[in-house]
Amino acid sequence: MKFAKRGRVHTVIATSPLHMRVKLNMTPEQVLELSVANVTRARNHIDDVEWSAEDGTRSEMDYLCRIVEAVIKAGATTVNIPDTVGYTVPEEYTHFMRTLIERVPNSDKAVFSVHCHNDLGMAVANRSPASPAARVRSNAPSTASAKRAGNAALEEIVMAINVRNDKFPYWNKIDTTKLTSASKLVSAATSFPVQYNKAIVGRNAFAHESGIHQDGVLKDASTYEIMRPEMIGLKQSSPRARQASGRHAFVHKLEEMGYKLGANQIEDAFVRMKALADRKKRHLRRGHRSAGR
Repeated sequence: MKFAKRGRVHTVIATSPLHMRVKLNMTPEQVLELSVANVTRARNHIDDVEWSAEDGTRSEMDYLCRIVEAVIKAGATTVNIPDTVGYTVPEEYTHFMRTLIERVPNSDKAVFSVHCHNDLGMAVANRSPASPAARVRSNAPSTASAKRAGNAALEEIVMAINVRNDKFPYWNKIDTTKLTSASKLVSAATSFPVQYNKAIVGRNAFAHESGIHQDGVLKDASTYEIMRPEMIGLKQSSPRARQASGRHAFVHKLEEMGYKLGANQIEDAFVRMKALADRKKRHLRRGHRSAGR
């Protein structure tokens, strides 16, 4: 760690009754003693030490307060309370974090952070309300990559703060124009494809196929886009020629490609595009059914 610009040792141990009994086969007192010993040992080597309570949201509050107070006293500079199995819900998590911080006497001596899993699809929702609890940081990966259903997605949290700063008056130093490239890098490195309709960085996040939507976006992007694609490192959005596309978007696409047609030519090309899109759609459906068999 001595070569790291901002070195940190992160020590983790389970604190829920279930995990302590079944996985660790340890008593709560043994877990507390080991936590203090680990943090103490780490602090002998480095100033920045993080301690995490695995399965924290299913831990008993009285016990969690005791162990958090002890590890902060031993030198932990960051205390992380993960929702390891994605079990909690937003209101519960907010109350949980607020209660913990208020009840731990030396909580002002450490930074608190959360780590949310997405098993019930609420990781980002759990992360967003957690901040009012107090000095709570977020531990979130790009594109929500992680085991099982993933974690709270970094890009979703960052853009929620950016777009709805009236509701989330917090700050960060993240360059949002790097979010798309970071997502692609993580996807390539992990061989996990990003789903097409993934919020913020998905392939379809700024794709408009409905004729009504396309017409609105071409007149004023804010009709259907609450953020500009340039904000996350993309070029401007462009309507796609699809079965549901309208003439306005079709003509715009042709002009983008360098074609200028007369009225009769446009009508003929528009009809042919619709027919081609319909054939492709039927072909894809047949392919999916065959794959299902």
